[in-house]
Amino acid sequence: MVEDKKVRRLFVELNKQPTLSLAAEKASLNVKTARKYRDLGKLPSQLSIAEPRSYRTRPDPFVSVWPKAKSLLKVNPGLEAKSLYAYFQREYPGKFPDGQLRTFQRNVKIWRALEGPGKEVFFPQEHHPGELSASDFTHMGSLGVIIRGEPTPFDHLVYHFVLPYSNWETGTICFSESFESLSEGFQNAVWKLGGVTCNHRTDSLSAAVHKECNAEEFTTRYQALLNHYNVKGERTNPGKANENGDVEKSHHIFKKAVDQSLMLRGSREFESREAYAKFIEKIFWQLNDGRRERFLEECNHLKGLPNQRLDDCKVEKARVSKSSTISVGHNIYSVPSRLIGERVNVRLYSQELEVWFSQKRVDKFPRLRGKGSHHIQYRHIIDQLLRKPGAFKNYLYRDDLFPTTRFRMAYDYLLERNPQKASREYLKILDLAAKENETKVDEALRLLFGRVGGDGGGSGIGSGGADGLISLDLVRVIVESDQKILSPKEVKVADVDLGHYDQLIGSNGNGNRVLSDKKEV
Repeated sequence: MVEDKKVRRLFVELNKQPTLSLAAEKASLNVKTARKYRDLGKLPSQLSIAEPRSYRTRPDPFVSVWPKAKSLLKVNPGLEAKSLYAYFQREYPGKFPDGQLRTFQRNVKIWRALEGPGKEVFFPQEHHPGELSASDFTHMGSLGVIIRGEPTPFDHLVYHFVLPYSNWETGTICFSESFESLSEGFQNAVWKLGGVTCNHRTDSLSAAVHKECNAEEFTTRYQALLNHYNVKGERTNPGKANENGDVEKSHHIFKKAVDQSLMLRGSREFESREAYAKFIEKIFWQLNDGRRERFLEECNHLKGLPNQRLDDCKVEKARVSKSSTISVGHNIYSVPSRLIGERVNVRLYSQELEVWFSQKRVDKFPRLRGKGSHHIQYRHIIDQLLRKPGAFKNYLYRDDLFPTTRFRMAYDYLLERNPQKASREYLKILDLAAKENETKVDEALRLLFGRVGGDGGGSGIGSGGADGLISLDLVRVIVESDQKILSPKEVKVADVDLGHYDQLIGSNGNGNRVLSDKKEV
């Protein structure tokens, strides 16, 4: 095909040259070719565009059922072409083979585009600095993060806070979409940011929006949080995550960045939650580094913070039962037995729980997740169990009274040797751990159990014999001796004496060394 640029040159030369032959020569074209394109007045590429056909090359196999197909598609726009085709195959056996499915799907696609119902339109929004912030929770369990000592992946969420204008973001690790997590995450974000925006948008979270009373209003606690920071709340419609699209997109980018960083790190295991939190913080810093210019611009439009934070907790009252426990959030927690019968104030934070009485904090412990769980601390009730050792064997929460695996092994050993006195002896060991040091008692049990493996004890602490392997007296002697007990992490390897190899290796007189005077090495 003659190139378009030659024909364009021809059209230019026709206005300059007196004859067609001269114009054709200038354009490097044959005179006949030049005459052809002069008469047509079109470029070669324009001639190659074929006119669309207005006729079929073969009969339409669906002409008999197409009216019914259209009526079904109009009534049910979400009906898939494959399901509709299977329906016609059942209605007209043998008439529509599987090989015609693609043709039918193409016909349905064309109908949807030309005659079908309109589709939802997403309208890009223009953001202004300091006007809006957005947040949501994102699940992180799929990343497979392991916290040292935990047998399963770290199942957690991140409260994700984003400024749509500058895309600056931060987050807080949490374990549920509770109000406490929402309050802690929001306040952590704005105090780190150093200011607040005019509006804040969330999904229709149960922690923020009434579900039963009035779906149009925020909960009292969430509204109080917004009022404290002088921020106007916004919410998305239920099931419309795209209305909070800025933070939803940030979820994807953030989780991908974390996953890639974990790959580069070479391990998904962390020493502690604190180490993992620092790792997450570093990811946010790296993501925000490229957004500094717009972020600094947005900082000039932020409103100031109040004088202090609100408490990130929910306060409940609970009465201590006769079993020295309280029920909070459908979970059971133990408290010191001296509080039985009293009403205590419980402060529920996102990750921990505090018990207060008479304006003094009595204790605090990790908050349980979900419902129907229990946290019984043996130090709260050990004095009473010593008075009633018979209650230990069938105690409902007995498994909580084994601080480590070795404590459980000790009880099983005592139960096997002397079932009548096992509970009393074990409770005395547990009482020793409460009064002295749980770690030392655990290490003493490890040393005593090591004697079973044939290490001879190596402690010089009584023989005890097989029947006296585990007892309160032996444990107390080891604990009070305050001797250094090596943990599994502190195994010492003696220096290697290379002289032993010289004794095994001799010389054959030819400069070559042989092993046992037989095999050359």
